[in-house]
Amino acid sequence: MLYYLLEQGHATAPELAEKFEVSVRTIYRDVDALSGAGIPVYTETGRNGGIQLLDGYVLDRSLFSDQEKQALLSGIQSLAAVQFPEVDGVLKKLGAIFQIRLSDWIEVDFSRWGSIAEYENQLFVQIRQAVLERRKIRFVYYDSTGAKREREAYPRKLVYKDRAWYLFAFCLTRQADRLFRLTRIKDFRLTETYFNELPEAAPEVYPQPRDMGALIDLELQFPLEVGYRLYDTLEDSAIIARENGYTVKLTLPETEWLYDFLMSFGERVTIIRPESVKQRMIEKYKAALARYP
Repeated sequence: MLYYLLEQGHATAPELAEKFEVSVRTIYRDVDALSGAGIPVYTETGRNGGIQLLDGYVLDRSLFSDQEKQALLSGIQSLAAVQFPEVDGVLKKLGAIFQIRLSDWIEVDFSRWGSIAEYENQLFVQIRQAVLERRKIRFVYYDSTGAKREREAYPRKLVYKDRAWYLFAFCLTRQADRLFRLTRIKDFRLTETYFNELPEAAPEVYPQPRDMGALIDLELQFPLEVGYRLYDTLEDSAIIARENGYTVKLTLPETEWLYDFLMSFGERVTIIRPESVKQRMIEKYKAALARYP
């Protein structure tokens, strides 16, 4: 009833009785109980009367500035994107306390375009549960070599890195911390085995995926019509806009992703350096052509 009054400003006893499914007499007893607890609640008679709190009671006692209130509400509102439990109730209570009406400013969907959202969102929720409850997990994982293996792990946290979600966990097979890309995790299962504290991981340092190759310096050229793809994928600092196209200079690990990325541009990419990448691309195009004699 207190949060309802904070949110609505005032209400009649019959209105409160209907909302909370009690009698009007019970409402008045609750008003007396709130008053006895030091809450400045009072009643007014007349056409616009009802039960209400002293104006500014909670607001005056808040230690937050208006900007801090908005920041706090925004942070909690973003938790709704990961289906965090009881977010709606917390938001409603804080919105009432701060006397701020919430705006629908954020929505996060973890599913990929064209995919079925239910599995990926449910996977995220299950991993969050495993982390919070410290439960061992099992799942099938497809690694970069194409191998399909069942893994057991103690989950540490979810990590968003390089435009992808990863599970940072202590792998029982490897007896070491590993990053598992969520899109490669299938048949995820929560076990009934719980674990205690794990050895502390190095702060903000995550093991590189095992398929990470040596770093190489690249210089590439692209026509104007693919600029949107460059800005979708690369940092702005790596892209040099020119009158007739783009020059890209960056350092990347030499992985299959790099060659898949370059081949996805077809004839609209020119490799300036290094020579080794040029030759590897030629070999890949020849192998592709050999499939279509």
